[in-house]
Amino acid sequence: MPHQDDGYTFPLLEGITRTPVRYPNRYGLTIAADLYHAADLDLTVSHPGIVIGPPHGGVKEQGPGVYAQQMARRGFVTLGFDPSHNGESSGQPRHITSPELFAEDFSAGVDYLGTLGFIDRDRLGVIGICGSGGFALSAAQVDHRIKAVATAAMYDISGVAREGWQHSSTPEERQKALTDLAAQRWADVDAGEAALSPTFPSAIPDGLDPVTAEFFEYYVTDRGRHPRSIGGFTITSGQAHINFGSLRHLAEISPRPVLMVTGDVAHSRWFSDELFEQAQEPKELLVVPGARHIDLYDRPEAIPFDALERFFAESLQ
Repeated sequence: MPHQDDGYTFPLLEGITRTPVRYPNRYGLTIAADLYHAADLDLTVSHPGIVIGPPHGGVKEQGPGVYAQQMARRGFVTLGFDPSHNGESSGQPRHITSPELFAEDFSAGVDYLGTLGFIDRDRLGVIGICGSGGFALSAAQVDHRIKAVATAAMYDISGVAREGWQHSSTPEERQKALTDLAAQRWADVDAGEAALSPTFPSAIPDGLDPVTAEFFEYYVTDRGRHPRSIGGFTITSGQAHINFGSLRHLAEISPRPVLMVTGDVAHSRWFSDELFEQAQEPKELLVVPGARHIDLYDRPEAIPFDALERFFAESLQ
């Protein structure tokens, strides 16, 4: 269970207001989110807003809230959300992962912020943490209302599904994966429900590889554990990610600015390095000394909030 009595994995900062909200995405699903702003914010004038997505498999009570309250402290109105079919957001079956839906959830957050009387619709940005980094970039490729994009410890989930870790998959391996997914669909049909990939255990086992051990350090211990963040997704979701592929239109975000934040010892750093090369100006790559992947989920001393404040203050003028 979360180590906060209020169900969150972090304490709410003094002087910050957090309000649970609900709104629809364009598929008619109800998105559960938390709206943050400074308690003394002047609501009679318009402010910039930022939509913040969680790591792949995460929920709003984890990393999104850490980012949201810190950016709210710096004068932004922020929204941390649960992706469709996950957390407290609606959608059946539960625990689908979808590149289309998860990108749409960023646009739905923009929709919601734009309904608030104290938001300037021309000053809206997004932050994607881990897997949401790829989905945030995907949303910005086609949604010109998103004026600036920041990613933190970014993963391109769909790119890995199609091409493997650091593009290591062969065409034969991809076809084998699709054959396995086809068999899984028949298994789901026969069972009457969608099977899930493995979920997080109750305790950290021995003998883990370094990347899995790092994720378990966050999701399985009191640091980040949450009952709605289970780690598993419907297995057949893999078809959508393989079909979607990588971020093919990344360059088209320009001339809107992109900031990619990663750690110099993060196992995911190669995503940011590679996609930064593909992005067009204006763009910025910020490498945090000594930061691992999960340190950019929730460690205020590692997350460069001052740089994020500068980026969005300049981008959302």
